[in-house]
Amino acid sequence: MKTLAWTLALTLAGGAALAEDAVGITKDMPSVTVPTANGTVEISRIQDTGNRIGGDWALTSRPCPNFCIQPHSPAEGVTTIGELELIAMLQDPEAVVVDSRTPDWFAGGTIPGAINIPYTYVVDELARLGCEPDFDGWDCSAAKPVALFCNGPWCGQSPTAIRNMIEAGYPAEQIHYYRDGMQVWRLLGLTVTGAE
Repeated sequence: MKTLAWTLALTLAGGAALAEDAVGITKDMPSVTVPTANGTVEISRIQDTGNRIGGDWALTSRPCPNFCIQPHSPAEGVTTIGELELIAMLQDPEAVVVDSRTPDWFAGGTIPGAINIPYTYVVDELARLGCEPDFDGWDCSAAKPVALFCNGPWCGQSPTAIRNMIEAGYPAEQIHYYRDGMQVWRLLGLTVTGAE
């Protein structure tokens, strides 16, 4: 995705060097500002170097099924991305970042700028991602670049959503999968919005 690579290069090149003891996103990127439905939000990392994740996010073992480790890519043609690529997509006005978790998880905190389209009805919401309804289902010739995420490498919500989108006609090459999800986002101390 040309726009993603260009935005990431600009983001990395345009940052200021960090103070010696600062916790940055990268050494040249202390924080970034992204647009959200409620205005702009600064994404940074928690500056407390003694910070630890707790609660459900600290769990390492969950029963499989339902919490089986997910493959690196949920479907052929889908690009798996990391945090820096996701941040670039959050800054790209053409891209959409989708939290595909159920509303209760979304209400507990999400990545700034992400919209909630639960995996259970993502196909019904393809118009929000650039598709047009037609007599045979969906015309996704103008599909937007999209990144989906859920709770982490053990969460099947976004892989399920991605496979359903592709089956409905969404082009796989327009889909990005942030496999690390909320667990690793929180592990890295990155900003979370909407947490209760």
